[in-house]
Parts: sequence; structure tokens; C-alpha cells
Amino acid sequence: MLTKLENKKVLVTGGAGFIGSNLCEKLLNQNNQVICLDNFATGKRSNLNQMISNNRFKLIEGDIRNIDDCSRAVEGVEIVFHQAALGSVPRSIADPITSNEVNVSGFMNMLIAARDSGVKRFVYAASSSTYGDSKNLPKVEDIIGKPLSPYAITKYVNELYADVFARLYNMQIIGLRYFNVFGRRQDPDGAYAAVIPKFVKTLISKESPVINGDGTYSRDFTYVDNVLQANELAAIVQNEQAINTVYNVAYGQRTTLNELVQYLQEFLSDYDASIADVKITYGPAREGDIPHSLASIDKAAKLLGYSPNYSIKEGLREAIGWYWENLRQTE
Repeated sequence: MLTKLENKKVLVTGGAGFIGSNLCEKLLNQNNQVICLDNFATGKRSNLNQMISNNRFKLIEGDIRNIDDCSRAVEGVEIVFHQAALGSVPRSIADPITSNEVNVSGFMNMLIAARDSGVKRFVYAASSSTYGDSKNLPKVEDIIGKPLSPYAITKYVNELYADVFARLYNMQIIGLRYFNVFGRRQDPDGAYAAVIPKFVKTLISKESPVINGDGTYSRDFTYVDNVLQANELAAIVQNEQAINTVYNVAYGQRTTLNELVQYLQEFLSDYDASIADVKITYGPAREGDIPHSLASIDKAAKLLGYSPNYSIKEGLREAIGWYWENLRQTE
């Protein structure tokens, strides 16, 4: 029974992105041959700096919307980790066409390329946004609601295509519904920056972070190393029951935005005590946001052996150490 993914040829799409680059790094450290496909629309070349000189790493600058790029990237590959996507609910509301082209057409291109080249396992990033307006807490994989954004629709369509391709073409495909992932290399800049790095950068600058709504909205914030664990487990699991399905990837604990900011101020105060005194600003709730999100991780625990190592607070301590070193340099 495999306990570790090593000595394989793997492809990480979106490998210059936040999660993708961490995945590339982990897989390289485990002696895999890693191919990264990225068009740098949201990924950063700097995320690959420590890998680019490794002779087991290959960068293909290409776009998943181009089937030829996809076919070139999967050549000889045993496992695909499909992380490439245009994230962000607000971005999809502002530009649904591009979100659909990347997240749906690009996803299908990757499935077709993987099918045609005989890829053994296809693991893809799904999303907790698929739960839509479902009020059930915790979220369990087989109960979803209506999507609340174009982004959520694209990620649900991915799951539908994955299911059909698995059955029609005898492929092994596993989807991982990520819940609010955070950690090292997550970009704090730009209109669609995730909340944690954005808040951290703001607090380091002694500016007031703006919470959308009254701060009682809650999320199942998930440290990136938990996500890396889930990806590896999905790549190596051999139990037939565990394949061709989707899993929640989270910690399984709810944190309000108010609590989140308190944690951030507490941990950042270890580096600069005055950050504890920064005041919080409240703005209007964001269109398309769900009020509460909490995952059941029972299915992943049972079928994949998933056991997240980092709680929200443990993950924040790790992430803030990285951010303090890296974000202050940009000030």
C-alpha cells in the first residue's frame, strides 16, 4: 500500500499559483518529476524561483484554453493535479465569460488531454462554492444547493464532467472541494485577493482592515499543508470506493471574520505590539457570499485517510511567520 507519492512523473496545472506552487515543491521534495503548466495570468514566476533550476522540474508556459498546450503538458505523465482556474466569486460576477472559458472549457481540455495520453489518475481542485444556497451545516458532499455565482456554476460543471468522463472513458478522477485555503505564497494584492493575506498586509501597514458585513459570517479556513496532504492521498489511494467521487478538504471548524481578525492581531503582535491596537472597519456584505461555511471531513477521513495536521490557529501561526518575512519587504 502506497503511503507517499514518489518517483512519478506528474503534472501540476496552475503550478505557479498559490496552491499549485506549494504542491510542486512538495512533489519535487519527494523525488517526483514535476511538470508545471501555467500562463501566469494569476500565478507568479517568483513562486517557482526555488524550483526552476531543479533538473526534475519543467515549466511549460501555456494556457489550458489551448488543447495543444494541454496535450504537450500531459505527455508521459502518470498523475495530473489540476489546480489551474480563475478563482474568486467577485471576479466571476464581473467577467463570467472568461471564468467560464478557463474553468469549464479549460477543464474539459485537460480531461481530454489526460484521457488521450492514458493518464492514470486525475485529481482536480473543486470548490466549496458548489454548496451554493444550501443551509445545511456541516456541508456533506451529497447535499448541495443552487449556485450563487458564475464561479460556483463553473466548479459544479467540473464535477459533472468529471463524473461523465470517469464513466464513459474509464478514467480515475477525484475532486477536492477546497474550503477557504490560506498559507505561504498566497497573494495579498489585487482586487480579488483572499481575505487572510489581504488582512495581514493591511495590519502590517497599521491600516484598518475592512470586513464585509458585520463580521459574523463564518468560514472553515484551511491551511495549505492540509490541502497538500489531501492531494497526495487522492493521488495514491487504491480503494475503488474512494475513486471517481468528490471530497471536502477543510479542517472541520468554523471561524467568524471577527474571530479571524482577533487571531491575526494576536499573532502579528508577537512581531509588532502596536498591531493589536489597529481598529477594524465594517463595510457592506459582498454579493454572492454565503453567510456560513463548515465542512464535514468524515468522507475524506474514511476513504482517503485524511487527517488535517493544522487547525486554523496553528496554520495562522505558520502563515504569519512567512508573511512577516515576505510582506514587509514590499512595504
